[in-house]
Amino acid sequence: MCAGLALVAAAACNTDKITELNRNPNSPEDVPASTLFTNAVRSAVNDFLGAGYNLREGEFVTQHFAEAQYPDEDRYARLGPGDTQARFTGPYVNELEDLTKVVQKGTAANDPGMIAPARILQTWTLSYITDTWGDIPYFQALRGDSAGGSISPAYDAQKDIYADLFKVLDAASKSLTGASGSLGAADPIYGGSPKEWQKFANSLRARLALRLVNVDRATTDAQLRAAIAATSGLITSNADNAELRWPGDGVYNNPWADFFKTRDDNRLSQTLVNILIANSDPRLPIYAQPSTSDTLSTGAKCSPPCYSGMPNGLTASAAGRWLNVASRAGAVFYPGPTAYGVFGGTGASFPSFIITAAEVNFILAEAAERGLAGLTAAQAKGYYEAGIRASMDQWGVTNSTAINNYIASAPVAYQSGTPGLTRIAQQKWIALFSDGGTAWAEWRRTCVPSTVKPGPAATSSTVPRRFQYPPTEYSVNATSLKAAVDRQGSDAFATRVYWDTAPTTAPTFVTGCGQR
Repeated sequence: MCAGLALVAAAACNTDKITELNRNPNSPEDVPASTLFTNAVRSAVNDFLGAGYNLREGEFVTQHFAEAQYPDEDRYARLGPGDTQARFTGPYVNELEDLTKVVQKGTAANDPGMIAPARILQTWTLSYITDTWGDIPYFQALRGDSAGGSISPAYDAQKDIYADLFKVLDAASKSLTGASGSLGAADPIYGGSPKEWQKFANSLRARLALRLVNVDRATTDAQLRAAIAATSGLITSNADNAELRWPGDGVYNNPWADFFKTRDDNRLSQTLVNILIANSDPRLPIYAQPSTSDTLSTGAKCSPPCYSGMPNGLTASAAGRWLNVASRAGAVFYPGPTAYGVFGGTGASFPSFIITAAEVNFILAEAAERGLAGLTAAQAKGYYEAGIRASMDQWGVTNSTAINNYIASAPVAYQSGTPGLTRIAQQKWIALFSDGGTAWAEWRRTCVPSTVKPGPAATSSTVPRRFQYPPTEYSVNATSLKAAVDRQGSDAFATRVYWDTAPTTAPTFVTGCGQR
């Protein structure tokens, strides 16, 4: 006992050891930029292309998928402010914070090869947040621990946010000219390649530029011109796709594969499957697994392989009847054996597609048909067909005869004018399968497919145009949030974000778009 007291007394007197004793070796105070960047990529892709915001929300709203069990998300009943709260707050405290620290470390090291990829990925992440909620904390965000920073940041107008996103992407792309690939293996997207990150930045800039076309054609034109003319150009080949190739090692798996391993909720939506079947689309057996009957009403057996989509927005009892009829997602998304006996492929290592050549070619096709960025309508057909071919290749369709026949078929072959714009939009929506957030944004902008409408049991008669702000923001940042609501409109599904406020300007707009 005396010896123990003596040790305590010695430690008490030896105050220079106190700090060392209280340091937790498992919680480092400083983390290398490389580690922060790798974790931020994983977190960002998981947040917006994974099983939460994407597979359980965006893919239902845009109707790539329908919900066969507990269909509350599909009916919009579980898309309320408390349900989607983590999608709003999570990125700010995780990947956006990590990327802010990468930028700080890169700035201290005067290393644009570190700074620019972090800023580009931040922009990609913030674009999903603002496209989903509209006005969000932006200019004062991520500065709560900085001098002069605020823990109650102002909400900024989406118009102003977009203007700055373009500036960030422009600066990042330019700064990468001659930069070193210092991130190297810590970059799971491009291995640190400055030229590839330039293409990512320019392509993201083109995506966001076209998003504004219905409300600000001049800005769309200027930003598209700049993106096309920028050093290294755009992602127009699948070799340059921005994608995260998951290790599939049981720790870092494709989040869709992890979801499908234990849950059997999702079925392909009738909205998507009907279009694929009607056009004899070669991607159908990749997007979907075969079903056992053609229709629910008759239960008639079909000649295999056959595929069946499920209606969206049903009651639980009605949805359950489709469980053993409608097609599951394709085997490429499954990790192999599942808890319920369904077998798939190598889905654990299947990539998540961040931005692809297919999407970029469709952007160029629309720009050409609309006479934007110096492109002409005569170029639209070439970009359109390049987009289809890139999508086929991306998804593993290798039968060139089938691809050629598809492109030449009556429902798909390019037409000029508004019919051409409709076909571009529909092909882009199909190609964006697995990126529900972007597909939803494109649908809101174009109203294609026009068959996307709330199901019979949906809690809203209109497809959501945005999500509602989380309750935590009403608790901790009420003043700033109120200013956003006063400016943007009521905090409701039907309120439109800035770039969605002139829907009838879209040449492809259909009266009653998205309404039951």
